[in-house]
Amino acid sequence: MDQAPAAAQQVAPKKLLETKVLKRIDTTPELIKMWIQRPEGYTFKAGQYCTIGLDGIERAYSIISAPYEENLELFVELVPLSEGGVLTPKIWELKEGDTLSIRPRAKGIFTFKPDMPKQLMVGTVTGIVPYISIIRQYLHDNQSGHQFYVLFGASYIDEFTYDGEFEALAKDHPDLVTFVPTISRPAEARNNGWKGITGRVNNIVEEYAAKFGCTAENSIVYACGHPGMIEDVKARMTPKGYRVEEERFWKED
Repeated sequence: MDQAPAAAQQVAPKKLLETKVLKRIDTTPELIKMWIQRPEGYTFKAGQYCTIGLDGIERAYSIISAPYEENLELFVELVPLSEGGVLTPKIWELKEGDTLSIRPRAKGIFTFKPDMPKQLMVGTVTGIVPYISIIRQYLHDNQSGHQFYVLFGASYIDEFTYDGEFEALAKDHPDLVTFVPTISRPAEARNNGWKGITGRVNNIVEEYAAKFGCTAENSIVYACGHPGMIEDVKARMTPKGYRVEEERFWKED
């Protein structure tokens, strides 16, 4: 993707469906929230991704929406042309009512694994997307028996974007959701006023796993976002016996 692995490719129109932009919110110059029309009959599991395209160029994006929701919500990071971006510069030109293509099936195996009661979710910026979908659906289905510990890392506080939703979840469902945001560049002016935790999210995962009472016997670790973060989380947690599920969000090819 601009988020998960997917190469640009020319595709036959007959394999694609058409969708349109319903709404977009620019949260920073490099990040947007976008809602697109969900094609009739389009199904997916919480945590999966859709593949959208423009002018024959496709990329995969994890879906923020839970399966019960009417439309598809996406959280997209801009990769400029100068850095190899192919599709996202085109997405940045889209406005409400514009059309784009979507593959008829969602894919991906980065989904909720219910076999462990403690669910430790580690993400960076757009890597938070699958966790939102999973927790929204979990609550909608009135499930119980699990605890979700969400460690969310970003360079800047305005990149969190969905921190308000997680803070509300943690307040309304304290026995279900624990939310820990951290920023890696606390000295920069863009982060003025931040009084929370600092440091890269992968550097705090062991500390907070211990605080949460997570063990290899009662917990599963999910790591989603920057490949370097994922590798470090695996290097820290796998030797301790933890099972680590991963979803890597690459820059565009």
